[in-house]
Amino acid sequence: MDLPDKDAPLPETLSSAGKDETLHAYREMLRIRRFEETAARAYTRGKISGFLHLYIGQEAIAVGTSLAMQPGDRIVSTYRDHGFALAQGCDANACMAEMFGKKTGLVGGVGGSMHFFERDKGMWGGYAIVGNHIPIAAGHAFASKYLGDGAVTICFLGDGAVGIGPTHEGMTLAGLWDLPVVFVVENNRYSMGTPLERTLPAADITSRAPGYGMVGDRFTVEDPFQVRDRIGAAIRRAREESQPTLVEILTYRFRGHSMSDPAKYRGKGELEAFRASDPFERANRALLELHGMTEEQLEAIDDEVIAEMDAAAEFADQSPQPDPDYRFENIMIEGEG
Repeated sequence: MDLPDKDAPLPETLSSAGKDETLHAYREMLRIRRFEETAARAYTRGKISGFLHLYIGQEAIAVGTSLAMQPGDRIVSTYRDHGFALAQGCDANACMAEMFGKKTGLVGGVGGSMHFFERDKGMWGGYAIVGNHIPIAAGHAFASKYLGDGAVTICFLGDGAVGIGPTHEGMTLAGLWDLPVVFVVENNRYSMGTPLERTLPAADITSRAPGYGMVGDRFTVEDPFQVRDRIGAAIRRAREESQPTLVEILTYRFRGHSMSDPAKYRGKGELEAFRASDPFERANRALLELHGMTEEQLEAIDDEVIAEMDAAAEFADQSPQPDPDYRFENIMIEGEG
């Protein structure tokens, strides 16, 4: 695995951004990171059941994508979905309560960590079955094309999903029917704990794009504005030309696959090398070096965000359990009359 250059200069997209937009993007990435850290602590205390997959290290993708979207556009995600929900404006209290399995959660406490959903925020679900949400995203895009609503579906998947049968089926239909969808592979270098070179015969996942009749785009994430521009181009192609795109973003997760994974498969010095090129830390550096902010100012922002997430955990802990019969709701559409 090639390690990033820790001494690389700030990327152009970040250097050319204004102070206000840099601060906004930084704060949104910070909110995701502190939310995930708070959730991890709650998990170790037994407040969260089941699996917990953290988004720490990948925040710039969710934030940059949100910056590129328009009202009505849809996100269909994997089970690593908390970052997208927060970037889309979902309430942190409701997100935390959902993971606690409480009535005040995004979907009433019956979905949990892997199934965040809030239609009005463009968050059309996290899905736990690897690769099986790609046909669902194609279905969303088909509906948009059929109805002419102008919406674009952005579907996220991990590198471990690209060998799954439904992934091939969904992308084939998207290319065949010219659907307004963007498929984004968040390549965080490991399929659970297996290095990518042991799971794929060709390292470049976008080399598959022509076979699906799609444009391909592949890049290493540097900052949220780079993601905004690259994903934005794919969204425009989908909206204006009804053409799908396959995007591969090389990223890195700083925690294990889930809370049960100690991530002992990492090479020596690997984690430290990727932390040095963390988009979150680059945004921090830009605010200090380019926009005249002080460490004290950034620490004050951090304190505010930590307080917000601590309050979310307290809200979730104090919220009531869902009514037993609630688990049977929202399963079938009731007939009229």
